[in-house]
Amino acid sequence: MKQIKIIVEKHSDGYVAYPLGIKGAIVGQGDTYEEALADIKSAIRCYIEIFGKEMLEDDSV
Repeated sequence: MKQIKIIVEKHSDGYVAYPLGIKGAIVGQGDTYEEALADIKSAIRCYIEIFGKEMLEDDSV
């Protein structure tokens, strides 16, 4: 499976994470960096399960 870059940002009320290279909006959140990362990884797995791998952007274009 292709690697997906994930951005995790610290905000005043916790952490927010989002992936690069996926069509659509997927966001994870948590009180800690680790919670936000786990949340976004779970959201990505669910997204791919529902919509399929073809929703991943093709970097070769």
